[in-house]
Amino acid sequence: MTRYHDQTDRIFVRGVQGAYNLQQELERLRSQPRVRKAKDLKMVDGPQAYSRHYVEPKDGITQTFHLHLEEYSPGGKSQKHGHVNEAAFYILDGQGYEIHDNIRYDWSAGDIAIVHNNCVHQHFNASDTEPARALVIKTKPMYLFLNMLFQQTVEARLKDPVPGQEGFEPREEEIDYNHLEGGY
Repeated sequence: MTRYHDQTDRIFVRGVQGAYNLQQELERLRSQPRVRKAKDLKMVDGPQAYSRHYVEPKDGITQTFHLHLEEYSPGGKSQKHGHVNEAAFYILDGQGYEIHDNIRYDWSAGDIAIVHNNCVHQHFNASDTEPARALVIKTKPMYLFLNMLFQQTVEARLKDPVPGQEGFEPREEEIDYNHLEGGY
């Protein structure tokens, strides 16, 4: 499985280069797909926290925001990290919590969790039996474009599954899991 968060050579902002021609850039942008199919984008990372990256600057579709899906295995957690940019986590299903600067914030399906600028944080699935998902929208590319480059991993993503979840596989198929209360 590809480990997106282990890559150190990620591209966050498309280079500003070439002829200064707004018309050509508008034509290029308008030629980009307006719909990206989840079936064409695979989950990466794991085994406790997986991601599917829908829109990033490297795709050439946008330069100012990043949109991805996070899925946490039962009992799973993300890396502990901090960054300059804000992020919004719209909780699609499951229940869990965040630790932001040593303060716990609980969430469940339908909630939105906001990560503020310069906050050291980590995401946790509170269920030992069900996965949890969040759609994440962040402006990291804009901050990087403005040369506000700080981001740091405090505790890396675990490379081992949660005990008892060795066979967990993220949900690749897009079935309507939004706001399910206890049934998968």
